[in-house]
Amino acid sequence: MNTGAQARHSPNRDPLLAIRGLSLDFGTPRGRAHALRDIHIDVSAGEVVGIVGESGSGKSTLAYAVMGLLAENAEMVNGAILFEGRDLLGMAPAERRGLLGNRMSMIFQDPMTALNPVRSIESQMIDIQHHEGGSHRTKRQRALGMLHRVGIPDPESRIGGYPHEFSGGMRQRICIAMALLVKPALLIADEPTTALDATLEVQIIHLLKELQKEIGCSILFVSHHLGAVAELCDRVAVMYAGEVVEYGTVRDIFRRPGHPYTRALLECDPGRIRQRTRQLPTIPGEVPSLLGTQAGCIFRRRCPQAFTRCVDDSPVPCAIGATHTARCHRLDDTLVAPV
Repeated sequence: MNTGAQARHSPNRDPLLAIRGLSLDFGTPRGRAHALRDIHIDVSAGEVVGIVGESGSGKSTLAYAVMGLLAENAEMVNGAILFEGRDLLGMAPAERRGLLGNRMSMIFQDPMTALNPVRSIESQMIDIQHHEGGSHRTKRQRALGMLHRVGIPDPESRIGGYPHEFSGGMRQRICIAMALLVKPALLIADEPTTALDATLEVQIIHLLKELQKEIGCSILFVSHHLGAVAELCDRVAVMYAGEVVEYGTVRDIFRRPGHPYTRALLECDPGRIRQRTRQLPTIPGEVPSLLGTQAGCIFRRRCPQAFTRCVDDSPVPCAIGATHTARCHRLDDTLVAPV
């Protein structure tokens, strides 16, 4: 997918975050694992973009790549990550670190381990404001205000507590408060509701939605929960085995999915099952190995519509609509055009 086509997908020609042709490998004892391949995603100012897919599809790897928090065996093979027009991959380490907890913030997947267990909530919330001016008292008041905003009861007495004194749902609210306390331009949320029960998950999604509108930040929202993505996001990138196989608005993805993998994901969503059943639908097969050279369509071994061309010919993104693309040979060449 080229830059010109990507501009058609984004409501803003100069997006806040622009991921361009990003390919990333991990070195392993068995060889190089191609974790991300030719990723193109835009996040405009004030927009919420969802990243969905099965475990192992590369969602969290992409989020960590944007934040610069990858393991030492990661290698950027190609591409760029442009934030506010500057390539993060070309920045000096100190300059890039200066963006974290300032212009960029992250909510991590597990609220049980995201907080330092031996430090009080107060000290952690004050420290995260190291880019902000003001006295200790001023920063404490900001922290109290944000704890109140995310629904922590009696924050004045609870702020001195330690993480183990809070439930999982309360800890995740504290993590959200810390991430938003600095009023970032970009918030990356890496499956922030995974460790929570269904009731708390709904509450956290609604809270994120309200705070995003209030602060005006953009969000890159990583999730395997399609209902949460439909509720919160403006656009969606569907990832499979390190590739973005479909990209479009929430309406595009949920009402007229173009890729067989997207359709299979939607069919497996428990929220769409109308009849009582003891067996939930699944996608047959497994996510393929990311080691070695990948020829043909990455989804072909699990796709009921695969044919000869899928074996050797890698599909390119094709435009289904003005804001909707998918990588699939089954898309009628007379109705769609390569991007």
